Amino acid sequence: MPRKPLNASVADEKPAPGGAAAVDRALCLLAAFRTGDAALTLTELAQRCGLYKSTALRLLASLEHARFLERLEDGRYALSSEVARLNAIHAASFSQDRVVLPALRKLVEVTGESAAYHVQQGHGANAVRLCRYRVDSPHPIRDFIQAGDVLPMARGTGGRVLTAFEPERAKAGSAADRKLYAHIREAGFYTAIGDRLAEVGGISAPVFHADGSIAAAVTLTMPSHRYKESHAKHVLAAARELSGRV
Repeated sequence: MPRKPLNASVADEKPAPGGAAAVDRALCLLAAFRTGDAALTLTELAQRCGLYKSTALRLLASLEHARFLERLEDGRYALSSEVARLNAIHAASFSQDRVVLPALRKLVEVTGESAAYHVQQGHGANAVRLCRYRVDSPHPIRDFIQAGDVLPMARGTGGRVLTAFEPERAKAGSAADRKLYAHIREAGFYTAIGDRLAEVGGISAPVFHADGSIAAAVTLTMPSHRYKESHAKHVLAAARELSGRV
């Protein structure tokens, strides 16, 4: 009979409600692969998932049989063809709308303010930010940015966040700018009133690709008389929900 681990595995700490423990553990082994991992040993996989090697070995056999993993000649495990096939299907069918818009609607619902999703367009001095998605506040008094509008990178909380997490752009500019961008990276978000438009406050947080590079900025805007820095926690939650999914 297999020994029971003294500590819960990574999968057992956060099991799927109503799910199967064995499936959770097998998926943990797939998720153990990180950017830059060409292949991993049995020991590395077991350690990353908090599993006994004997348990991991049985699960790896099933994943290898289903072609999610392949065992190399040196005994290490690498992602296999079924992962590539599913990734191709996902890439062909993926639409940001179905991921981003629900997150923005939820943000508007909990704050009552307008939410937007900004991405960088262009490079260097010609870079601008594009408002790709926008969900308006239910309040009649609000700013009237629309999806498709092009805005500056050097003004507004969304532009500041996009610049702060873009290494080359963050190094440019004055000493004051570099200090500001370092502060934004340390805090993980940025808030300001009147940075782009007088009497308009903004709160922005970065959205990251799975490889850790900056993908976008989630921004909440409101008239200055309704500004609440406490909304930052909701903006951060939305950005974290989207990171790795866009």
